[in-house]
Amino acid sequence: MEYPFKVASRYMHRAIELARLGMSRVAPNPMVGAVVVYHDMIIGEGFHQRFGEAHAEVNAINAVKDKSLLKDATIYVTLEPCAHYGKTPPCAELIIKSGIPRVVVGVTDPFAKVKGKGIQMMKDAGIQVVESFCEPLCYQLNRRFFTFHRHKRPYIILKWAQTLDGFMDIDRTKEYYGQPTWITNELSKVAVHKTRVDEDAIMVGTQTAVKDNPSLTVREWAQDKHPLRVLLDLNSRVPRTQALFDGAIPTVIYTYTEESSLPNTTFVSIDKTKGLWQQILSDLHERNIQSLIVEGGPTTLQSLIKESLWDEARVFLGHGFFQSGVRAPEFPGTMVSRDYLDDSSLIVLRREIDNHENL
Repeated sequence: MEYPFKVASRYMHRAIELARLGMSRVAPNPMVGAVVVYHDMIIGEGFHQRFGEAHAEVNAINAVKDKSLLKDATIYVTLEPCAHYGKTPPCAELIIKSGIPRVVVGVTDPFAKVKGKGIQMMKDAGIQVVESFCEPLCYQLNRRFFTFHRHKRPYIILKWAQTLDGFMDIDRTKEYYGQPTWITNELSKVAVHKTRVDEDAIMVGTQTAVKDNPSLTVREWAQDKHPLRVLLDLNSRVPRTQALFDGAIPTVIYTYTEESSLPNTTFVSIDKTKGLWQQILSDLHERNIQSLIVEGGPTTLQSLIKESLWDEARVFLGHGFFQSGVRAPEFPGTMVSRDYLDDSSLIVLRREIDNHENL
């Protein structure tokens, strides 16, 4: 049966809007939204609000005041309802018990304990299930979650600031080390810290750690936690007096050399005979890191670009010119958005737009 897309898509779009409200609060779970519709009228809606708490379907069904309407209702959910017992009971089981006869699912859950089992459970109970509805949009909503489970690595976001003539730094001598070269404005700085709130980890390389002495913490935006700090310092050249060694928040350092322990700091030895990024990304996957911002300099950024190990790039464009200095990376990418931040702007590019192969 062909589902009335034009009539129904607005409900899935609403579910996606709701799901986004859980950003930075539900990880490592995915963001999920749900809308219950009766005779072209929303009678209940909800989203997954915080990790460990009720899922979107539970909140949406609980929001329906007259439960007798459920027997002739449709529930729209951005991600396949779960079929296993975790911190909460299976949502597929709840939908069956509620008597809802129709379920519209945005995209199948890649998590091994679900992965089609929730859909099959509902079908076996006689529920009409519409699959892959607004699938690309629902995939993009949880692109971090999908990348993590399908490719066994974090979703990688490259980030840097550059001038109008394509430079990300001046040619600095040691006397100018300690503070980053400022290219954009204060509003851009706030946007950078908002990005940090939304992601699991943030990485820099040796040169950035030495030249800029970053703390990699969230200071310009309200937050429940800071992202994991990650330093790529293979030859242990970053002085222990730098901010990344202050022990303030959990920090992981990848190195070739043996290191003694430091407070709140984990040293991970890299095998020179094996692929560098494969080892790093596998380790971050084991640490349950679903997304990684790379704020490194051109060497670190270009290394990932060369290996095609990036998913998104966030380029903060200033309004000035350097005329010479350190060139920003050049690479193919599809621009998906541009936001103006007073006299600066944020350009977001993706390696492959709406890339959801293997769905």
